[in-house]
Amino acid sequence: MRFIVNGDENQYTCFIQNHPKGHILQSLEWARVKEESWRSLHVMVEDEGKIKAAMLLLLRPLPLIGKNMIYSPRGPVCDLHDFETLKFLVDNVRKLARRLNAIMLKIDPDISIKDQEVVNNLKKLGFIQNMEALNFEAIQPRFVFRLDITPSLDELLAKFHSKTRYNIRLAQRKGVKMRLGNREDLKEFHRIMEITGLRDGFVVRSLEYFERMYDCLKPKGLMELALAEYEGKVIAGIICLFFGKKCWYLYGASSNEHRNTMPNYLLQWEMIKLAKERGCTLYDFRGVSGDLNPENPLYGLYRFKKGFSGEFTEFIGEYDLVFSPFWYLMFQKGVPVFRDIRRKVTLLLKKAKIKS
Repeated sequence: MRFIVNGDENQYTCFIQNHPKGHILQSLEWARVKEESWRSLHVMVEDEGKIKAAMLLLLRPLPLIGKNMIYSPRGPVCDLHDFETLKFLVDNVRKLARRLNAIMLKIDPDISIKDQEVVNNLKKLGFIQNMEALNFEAIQPRFVFRLDITPSLDELLAKFHSKTRYNIRLAQRKGVKMRLGNREDLKEFHRIMEITGLRDGFVVRSLEYFERMYDCLKPKGLMELALAEYEGKVIAGIICLFFGKKCWYLYGASSNEHRNTMPNYLLQWEMIKLAKERGCTLYDFRGVSGDLNPENPLYGLYRFKKGFSGEFTEFIGEYDLVFSPFWYLMFQKGVPVFRDIRRKVTLLLKKAKIKS
């Protein structure tokens, strides 16, 4: 087997797109979205002229200590049951990481919690589980809803919860219209994203980030912005990503006005239809909480996505390969505190700005 660093980009992309575990977050286009904060490398394992594994490595400097962390979102892309190939890949990434002065490699593979063989393989290679994330503590959501969209539209609609079907039709009767947006529409989408973030207590990325995402992904057909309008006014929007035969619902936003017209239900249905038109077989609703207690503030999001009758999927979560135990411990203790403080301060500043 041969380990290739930054090899042929077309070969890498073709492998990622067509592999059952291929993911948009492993694409070179996604690396370009993140390049303001992360350097990127892509690696491949070749055996007898065929690619058997691939992995996007995002490298981020850690402030003050002169070291780096490596993160491979939803990687690696390979048959993780093939221990020989997986070991060859990880051993070579480990050697590369030392040259890059990295304290750790973090992965969160697209693998169900039911697949304990993969968990055991990772543990044999020295990976440790980072955390038992129930809500949204991890970088990528551990719990998602995924919908097989190979059945006909009528069959899909029939499987939805009756309340979901009702809300889709209610939006249609009320006159809510969906249209695909352009780059200029990102300003209005971001405005209502800010409203949503203040309402639900999360920090929203900058408009510049969404514009960079659009510039990197849209020209290659990997992103769509969809807006819901009511009486000529944008009241909701979503961003979906496309890669291979999969579609991911990445961001959603809704105004505080006219929420009773149920625009978010119509947007999801229209994007499912668009994904089918593009030949997708899977629609991923992305994150929900794993705490299914109705008292959980996040339960409403779970109920909304559950209404589309996707499969509730728990991934194995984040696994870390540690190269520097001391700095890894410092990282583990410091990052959650920093993120919590940053979130609270950002939300307070935005609320103060609105009041002024």
